Amino acid sequence: MSTPLWITATPPAPHGELHIGHLAGPYVAADVLARFLRADGRPVRFTTGTADHAVSVQERALRTGRKPAEVAEGYHAAITADWRRSGITFDHVVQPRHDRGYLRWVQDLFVRLHAEGVIAPRARLLPYCEPCDRWLYGARLSGGCPHCGVTGAGGVCRACARPNDCGDLLDPSCDRCGTSARLRRCRRLYLPLEPFRDTLADYWATLALPPRLAALCEGLIEDGLPDVAVGYPGDWGIEVPVEEFADHRIDACFESAALQLFGHAARNEPWPERTVHFCGFGHAFCHAVLLPALLLAQGVKLPQDFLVNEGYRLHDAGTDETWALDLLTEFGSDTLRRHVLEARPVGRDTAFDRDRLARARQVLDGTWNGWLTRLFTAVREDSAGVVPEVLPGGTGWDVQARRLNRGVDELREAYSLDSFDPRRAVAMLDEIVRSTADFGHVNDHERRRPRGDGRHLAPLVAQLGVAAALTAWARPVMPEGADRLAAALGIAPGGPVTGEALAAPPAGTRLAPPSGPVFGF
Repeated sequence: MSTPLWITATPPAPHGELHIGHLAGPYVAADVLARFLRADGRPVRFTTGTADHAVSVQERALRTGRKPAEVAEGYHAAITADWRRSGITFDHVVQPRHDRGYLRWVQDLFVRLHAEGVIAPRARLLPYCEPCDRWLYGARLSGGCPHCGVTGAGGVCRACARPNDCGDLLDPSCDRCGTSARLRRCRRLYLPLEPFRDTLADYWATLALPPRLAALCEGLIEDGLPDVAVGYPGDWGIEVPVEEFADHRIDACFESAALQLFGHAARNEPWPERTVHFCGFGHAFCHAVLLPALLLAQGVKLPQDFLVNEGYRLHDAGTDETWALDLLTEFGSDTLRRHVLEARPVGRDTAFDRDRLARARQVLDGTWNGWLTRLFTAVREDSAGVVPEVLPGGTGWDVQARRLNRGVDELREAYSLDSFDPRRAVAMLDEIVRSTADFGHVNDHERRRPRGDGRHLAPLVAQLGVAAALTAWARPVMPEGADRLAAALGIAPGGPVTGEALAAPPAGTRLAPPSGPVFGF
């Protein structure tokens, strides 16, 4: 590839901290793919940002007596810190209020689209709260979705992913005071999507869309593509750069799509040959409809992949049990990452289960760390803590080696973009460790042979080869533990996920096992 593959993940609104549902959605999974591709030698550009100008940020500020900018700044810092603690490594996280040139870039895009007639004014009904004396849109109001009936906010329904115009919500009410809203005519700027009907339909037909996303796109085509409001009367956000609408602010969904474009455009590089978008289904409209429309309006048609997750429910657990920071502090990044990949909501909703998270730690402690502890202890006792100068072997090693080589092929498939399945990757890694631990138990009895001819050393070297392989094979899922294991073995971490990684450290290498667990803590 001449240009990096571009991976994006939905920009979260910084009106609160990350919870485990965010990690179970786009972020950890996107990081797994990025790590695998980088280790494989593929150039990758992995970006996101924070939606600082979301209406929910202003609403949080009003409820807490703070300024919206203070809320955005504080939670941006908390969110990015939680990403780092989770081992999620972005190439660029756009911070709208600080990235040089961002505001001007978004406004220039808006002006250009308006000048070309892509954005046009419309007068439509918009809810208004008389007691609060303000227009209602986004997180300012709630009502039933006109398409599926589920109660939600204005803009895009998080349940069915279809957009609403706020004025068409069922029984709309003010989210601040609860008063039923009155509908008033309001002149706003819109991006009509119907002119893109044929181009979008052809474009979607070329993509391997997930079935639910394909159904959404085909339904929009069938029903008629909507006019999407791209500005609202308000005082928080980026000013609409059109004189007649100077008191309006750019809509958060439009800005979210523009933010992702800026994450690439800021480098002044050619458009990538392929992009991959990770998002929850509730955000799919912005990723799969509005973002392509903005690209098509600029004459850019990108091959795009959409890896969409469903909802990860938290209502069965207390809020204090689901914050990412608290869970990372208690369980560590290895445990939390493997858990959210196992519980990743693909094709159906899943729910947070603390017992299942605890079982993930038990697997790491009992199976992974138990095997590694026995291995390091055996090397210390039988070979003075250095890698023995023998070839890998032992009873059953030929069979085990063949299984491992078949297993790494399946593991690569689970990590690869066209067959991405991180849940399968976790299962494969567990099977590799379990089968190798069994191999170790079987061959441990070699130490009890009266002849003492050193036959027990070859199985140790074989197991050290598997341990070395895991520094590459497991690193996309659990980078912290994989790097700790590499340090213990005295090898470089982060190699490609291939059969060539199945090689013990050079003979004579002195091992340096950590004082605590290798994976998790």
